[in-house]
Amino acid sequence: MAAVMLATMPGTQAHADPTPAEIEAQIDVVWNKLEPLIEQYNGVHEQYQKNKAQQDDLLAKLAPLQKQLDLGQIRIGAMAAEAYMGGQFNYMNAIATSGSPKILAEQLSFLDQLGFDESSQLSGVNDLKQQYDAQKKPIDDLVAKLSAQDAELAAQRQTIESQLKDLQALRAKAYGTSGAIGSFRPWPCPASYAPTKGYQAALFACQQAGKPYVWAASGPNSYDCSGLTMAAWASVGVYMPHNAAAQRSIMPYVSRANLQLGDLVFYYSDLHHVGIYVGDNKVMVAPQSGDYVRMVPIDRSPINSYGRPA
Repeated sequence: MAAVMLATMPGTQAHADPTPAEIEAQIDVVWNKLEPLIEQYNGVHEQYQKNKAQQDDLLAKLAPLQKQLDLGQIRIGAMAAEAYMGGQFNYMNAIATSGSPKILAEQLSFLDQLGFDESSQLSGVNDLKQQYDAQKKPIDDLVAKLSAQDAELAAQRQTIESQLKDLQALRAKAYGTSGAIGSFRPWPCPASYAPTKGYQAALFACQQAGKPYVWAASGPNSYDCSGLTMAAWASVGVYMPHNAAAQRSIMPYVSRANLQLGDLVFYYSDLHHVGIYVGDNKVMVAPQSGDYVRMVPIDRSPINSYGRPA
């Protein structure tokens, strides 16, 4: 009886596991928060690096000026101690040791000129030092500000990625227990999450599962192999030709060990087939006439190479 009461109490009713579509919607919500944050993070971080490099460059260029200033201050200090506080060539010595008014005038003129030259040098160095401080201060202020922003954004990114990790586990559970995806997408797709266009392109391809293969088609209701990869990357603003070999020719090679979500996998020696990597050694492909867009193991066909659109 207690068990029956517990089962019927509000808030204790069993809830059905969310469907893959419901989890996809949750992921979209989190992703829509993460993507702007990551873009902002990248922009601030890049600006921080540029300004830090500018600061370092300025410091390197002004290092000789700082050394010149230090030496000038030491030289002037030594002269002052010697010429005006009892040294060999002070004014009193000039008067006492001069043999004639002419020699005295020459000695005094020499001391005045020497002092003027050193003072001029120090004044010039001080002027440059003031310029140095004026140029360096705004950069120091900006770097301090950007450093704080950089740390703050990194913390925010870590928080949201933690939420994505939780959703990934939930989604994997749903895919493992639900038949909603069917035979066309039997595993989590994409297999993991990343704040990249590649992830978005891979997700687009995953969402086309079950649509028919049609020669020369590039969506939205049917695809051929290069039409699928072209449409997937076009969804994130990267445009490629509708031909597997031509796609191969416009992007850099990557190794299998460095594959990322959204990278393209090219097949056969003549490059007549291509798929899009969705993680966990799986690709989404539009296989052949009579078949449907589906998720398959990466090694299902002979691999030619791997590429990364940009």
